[in-house]
Amino acid sequence: MSRIDTSKVSRWDQHGREHVVRVRRTGVQRTISCETCDWRQRAQFLPWLKAQEHLAQAHQATVDPTER
Repeated sequence: MSRIDTSKVSRWDQHGREHVVRVRRTGVQRTISCETCDWRQRAQFLPWLKAQEHLAQAHQATVDPTER
């Protein structure tokens, strides 16, 4: 039985809207999906970097809520 893990990458755009991309791992396969536009992609390597790139390019969401 495979174990499923989920994490998220969230960024805010210049209008203060939050955009979230979820990274789901099943075994060695990772799937990234955007909650804003339903974009999905499989990513074996660096899924969190690809999630950040999608948020910046597609939604201009670059403000990291964890940075102060």
